[in-house]
Amino acid sequence: MGRIKTALIKRIASSLLEKYPEKFSQDFEKNKEVLKEVMEIKSKKIRNMVAGYITSYLKRKS
Repeated sequence: MGRIKTALIKRIASSLLEKYPEKFSQDFEKNKEVLKEVMEIKSKKIRNMVAGYITSYLKRKS
């Protein structure tokens, strides 16, 4: 069992997946780099949480 992500993380991730579905993959490290390009997130912790949520979401979808 993992930690439950907050609504902020889910909202950011879902909006980014709607705008840029082809840029994200199931690789956490690549998703972190894409987030740096696409969006300016000042907090490293928030960026990593969003990248991790996107990664786990895409793994569940496939």
